[in-house]
Amino acid sequence: MRRPRSRPSTKVVLVGVLLVALALAGIVSRFADANPDGLTKVSEDHGFAGTGRTHQGFFDGYGSLTGVIGVLVVLALAGGVTYVVRRRSRDDRS
Repeated sequence: MRRPRSRPSTKVVLVGVLLVALALAGIVSRFADANPDGLTKVSEDHGFAGTGRTHQGFFDGYGSLTGVIGVLVVLALAGGVTYVVRRRSRDDRS
């Protein structure tokens, strides 16, 4: 008779997801920035790519740092919303 498998803890799963997301954002984004996105390609094909004004942003480009910071911001926002919703539902039950 087989013993039931134990499930990994939530913390282990979250750390794993975080590490995979950071690795993808930090490594894969280095390869993605060589090709223009859809809007850039259309503007180049129709000849108006150079007519727009550029603005200095806090993080310019699509580099590894931008991807990692984006992952951290999205995960922090999702975690914050989850925390608030869970806390509210726990308070409603009391």
